[in-house]
Amino acid sequence: MADSEPAAGEPQLPGSPGPRDHGPEADEGLRRFTAIWSRAVYPATAISMSRAEFERYLLPLAARLRDALYTRHFDSGPAAEVGAALVRAHCTDPDALPLILSAIDTYLVTHCPPGGAVTEEEARARCSRLQHAVAAGFAGALRERTLAEQEALSRAALAAQAETEKALHTSEARFRAVFEGAAIGVGIADVDGRIMDVNDALTRMFGSLAHEVTGRNVGEMVHPDDSPDVWGLYRELVRGERDYYRVEKPYYRSDGSVLWTDLSVALLRDAHGRPQYQLALIEDITERRVLHERLRYEATHDALTGLPNRTLFFEKLDRALDADDDTARFGLCYLDLDGFKAVNDSLGHAVGDQLLVAVADRLRACATAPAEIVARLGGDEFVALITGPGAQSDATALARRMLTALSEPVHLDGRALSVRASIGIVDGRAGELGPAEVLRSADITMYRAKAAGGNRYELADADSDARAIARHSLTNRLPAALDNGEFFIEYQPLVALGDGTVRGAEALVRWLHPVHGVLGPDQFIPLAEGTGLIVPLGRWVLEEAARQARLWRDAGTCREPMRVNVNLSPSQLRYPSLVADTVAVLEDAGLDPSALCLEVTENALIGADERELRPLRQLADMGVDIALDDFGTGYSNLSYLRRLPVSTLKLDRSFTRGMQSAPADPVDVKIVEGIVSLAHTLDLSVTVEGVETGIQAAHLRMLGCDTAQGWYYARPGPPDRLCALSLVDAASAPAP
Repeated sequence: MADSEPAAGEPQLPGSPGPRDHGPEADEGLRRFTAIWSRAVYPATAISMSRAEFERYLLPLAARLRDALYTRHFDSGPAAEVGAALVRAHCTDPDALPLILSAIDTYLVTHCPPGGAVTEEEARARCSRLQHAVAAGFAGALRERTLAEQEALSRAALAAQAETEKALHTSEARFRAVFEGAAIGVGIADVDGRIMDVNDALTRMFGSLAHEVTGRNVGEMVHPDDSPDVWGLYRELVRGERDYYRVEKPYYRSDGSVLWTDLSVALLRDAHGRPQYQLALIEDITERRVLHERLRYEATHDALTGLPNRTLFFEKLDRALDADDDTARFGLCYLDLDGFKAVNDSLGHAVGDQLLVAVADRLRACATAPAEIVARLGGDEFVALITGPGAQSDATALARRMLTALSEPVHLDGRALSVRASIGIVDGRAGELGPAEVLRSADITMYRAKAAGGNRYELADADSDARAIARHSLTNRLPAALDNGEFFIEYQPLVALGDGTVRGAEALVRWLHPVHGVLGPDQFIPLAEGTGLIVPLGRWVLEEAARQARLWRDAGTCREPMRVNVNLSPSQLRYPSLVADTVAVLEDAGLDPSALCLEVTENALIGADERELRPLRQLADMGVDIALDDFGTGYSNLSYLRRLPVSTLKLDRSFTRGMQSAPADPVDVKIVEGIVSLAHTLDLSVTVEGVETGIQAAHLRMLGCDTAQGWYYARPGPPDRLCALSLVDAASAPAP
């Protein structure tokens, strides 16, 4: 029988979908789930149907759950209707609801699998929400049924009292029948609160005998978890200021356990309207309360570590930031494990999960004060929240405790895993910042701690936050900037120290930002590296520089053939089509490879193996010059130069600052002299950056350096100035 065509007598829920073609395999899975569900729930029902009839009754309900589970726009509403339908079928035994939910949790997804509609993980998450909705619908329908009984009982009690004046014996018999036969607890007390009579259902709830309850005063039956307004409502009722109230209230049973009740109390008046009795109707909702608490715990705690999760943390953070007290302060520690991805990648996610559990246990032990809470936001991110007047110092102390707690290795499966963490600390007064701003500042601060080497904490700083936000803004703008033509190139000449002629120029990219104006490469190249945009940006720079070199050549205004230098980033070096792209650019521009020099920083080549050097070798073999930029900053072994495919060393400016004035620093002179000698021995030319004075240029010429660039000759500028520059003749610079 298909789930969309219930047999006669089977329920069709309001708003249920029309027939759907799930296929024979899906229908068979649905029938298997329905059979299992029926076998699990039927023993705990009080219905007149046979089990086969009950199974037929459940089939459309199961179809309703399956359809809700895999509908495109998930809605748990139909599950609530399923819960209500089960109550209407008299599945109201105290043990019925756990059995209903357990069968759904265990077998619904198993026998009605996603089949491509949603992922397995999403199906499990939806199934959990459907269980919550079934429980809510079940509880709501049960409550409505109970309320109907309560209303009928109240009407009967009031009618019985009214009839007392006419026919005392008749009304007493009627009232006693309702009183004793009610399924819910009923108690009668006088206006002073002394309990006069209770029915059997109430004594069973309390686990007592009737005489142990009667005679007690209602005012004695307090519980620490009573709602603050419970006793205020009670006092208003006995004073005659209200006739009825309803609350959820806990009581202690005779064995010391807690009984949670749905308590309704009505005031009964005499013929003159004076308060005379209190009538209490009590429903045992302990099971429902336990289920609610369990579902609440699952919704607010991390399944892996047991720590409070993001939901509960933000609830507490919202309360801390919304405090009315102007002196209220908060402190927040945002912790991220250093290098946790390497654990997952090398040892597997199972070991990674064990490590997270161990870390969570240590962090939990660090937050012992009532005003401290540690939560897991997700992945390897944890957060601690502190409230109170000393929140700032307390947060710093907690960060130290957490780092100390993580300093000892975690032993898992015979391995000793070291744990490092970076922590960002934010503190302030309530009301100053919103939750999103606090988390953003903490996240930025945590990454500052990582950038400083990790395994440390940093305090939030408004200026650092502003710089990070500005970097983020620039990063987001980068793709559009390239598309919109916001980048341009300036050229700085490379001058031959022997005769002062311009032999080439270095292409230096600039960004004309619509808000911030002209930005240098140090402000956006690292951002382009981090986003991967450096590859298309680098190709654009290469294309523009090659086009400009062709224009210089065709114009014939320069005395010497012009070579253009273009910087390559580490990401471009690793890009698979570097060689092919470079060849294509040269061919499109009609340039000889010797007209191009690619500059690579020394740090990018330190430790590079032969596979990583192969693209540079291929370009060098074609005739492209390769320059080792910032030489001397990478602390590489000088003998390493022999295996690099470079033709030029660009000496870092830090080695020549001591030559800007006379007398020159003798140490700098010796260092440069040694580097030049070594380079020439290896048949390499030497270019010096940052030349700012004529004395400095003369020193470098005497030491044998080949070319130089710097403000002494010209600042970077537009390409049309390059060949027309009135450059200082390096050969005629004053002798040092």
